[in-house]
Amino acid sequence: MSEIIQIRNLKKTFASDKSTVIALDGVDLSIEEGEIFGIIGLSGAGKSTLVRCMNYLEKPTSGSVIFDGQDLGSMNEKELRKARRSISMIFQGFHLLMQRNALQNVCFPLEIAGVPKKEAQRKAKEMLELVGIADKAQAYPAQLSGGQKQRVAIARALATDPKVLLCDEATSALDPTTTQSILSLLQQINQKLGVTIVVITHEMGVIEAICRRVAILDHSRVAECGRVEEIFVNPRSDIAKQLIYPHGKKEPVFQKGECIRIVFDGSSSFEPVVSNMVLACGTAVNILFADTKNIDGKAYGQMLLQLPEDEMAKRKIYTYLSGQNLHFKEECANV
Repeated sequence: MSEIIQIRNLKKTFASDKSTVIALDGVDLSIEEGEIFGIIGLSGAGKSTLVRCMNYLEKPTSGSVIFDGQDLGSMNEKELRKARRSISMIFQGFHLLMQRNALQNVCFPLEIAGVPKKEAQRKAKEMLELVGIADKAQAYPAQLSGGQKQRVAIARALATDPKVLLCDEATSALDPTTTQSILSLLQQINQKLGVTIVVITHEMGVIEAICRRVAILDHSRVAECGRVEEIFVNPRSDIAKQLIYPHGKKEPVFQKGECIRIVFDGSSSFEPVVSNMVLACGTAVNILFADTKNIDGKAYGQMLLQLPEDEMAKRKIYTYLSGQNLHFKEECANV
């Protein structure tokens, strides 16, 4: 798969009379064509600055952004405006024009690009149909819900047939149910149109839901980058652990007892493993620690179980887990 965005040693500073703020400090990233790529970090990590540097709404202090084989930093203003038509963006605040209805909002970027009115309206109707609100074409933003406004914003962003869609905290202002519907829509758009989607968020649940790979920003740098399932199973950096375990979850210490740790690495489906095991083996276990996630129907994470003292019951459990092709290892509870 070819890379559509390459970011090399990107730095961005904001200077004032009194101080200089380093927003990005040597960021290196590659985003592949057609993927859904996530960028996550705490507030102030540099996420929004990074996404604005991707389309040169913010000009980097140094470093390069290569889009579709071309260095954005070497372009003049006319060339840059043309390139930006292929890099659309949606925001947390929707940014719709309140005096225009949904259809007119979607037409707006086409008008700027000089597309004839009839063709622009045809394209806008097609985009509203794509995002599921064709019946709201004549509605004004004040008459739309938050989810509907974001769908109009997505339709507008897609109107110019972009190669990349940048989503800057696009679901942060939405309730959980609406967030899920917008994330599902983005997945459908990615699959149907092949648009590369870059998702900027502070919520790990958003990354887990739709992204294939993720970069974790911390203090203006990339702390960790890789496939979502790999980072969920084995977070290496402190910031990754903090984001995956937001409440500082730690494994409890127990004074005695033999344990097994089951590791879910995506090779098994997401099913009630412990419940099935208890029913099959006829013995109870104590769940000391668990953190499992369902990513595309596959199980990722780990679980620490305290076993019964009965040796026969233990052997039944080992036999059952081996038969399910689950990875596990024996541990002591006080380790």
